[in-house]
Amino acid sequence: MEAKKPPDRTPDGRFVVVRGRKWRATDPSVPEEAAARLRRHLMSARRAVRSATTAGDPEAERHARARVHRAKIALGERGTPWWEQSEDERRRRWEEGLASLDAEEAHRLPP
Repeated sequence: MEAKKPPDRTPDGRFVVVRGRKWRATDPSVPEEAAARLRRHLMSARRAVRSATTAGDPEAERHARARVHRAKIALGERGTPWWEQSEDERRRRWEEGLASLDAEEAHRLPP
């Protein structure tokens, strides 16, 4: 089985290139453990978007899309470009985003 190779990056490292299209890269200052947790939240939210659209539930879809947006901001892929932020701003962005997503997940899970 062939390992999946990471996407190409622009020379400055700020963007990844997927099928000829540039996307903002994840902030490299986010520690790997936190980035992995944020990616899990992101994928869970994307699955929730799909479920909500399939079910025809616009409120659930709005909520799931908001979770996707929060995860993308925390990863540095949306919002103020991470290369324009100070180290403190970058750390605060991903820490607050992760705390918010973790708290929401804990609230959603059955006891």
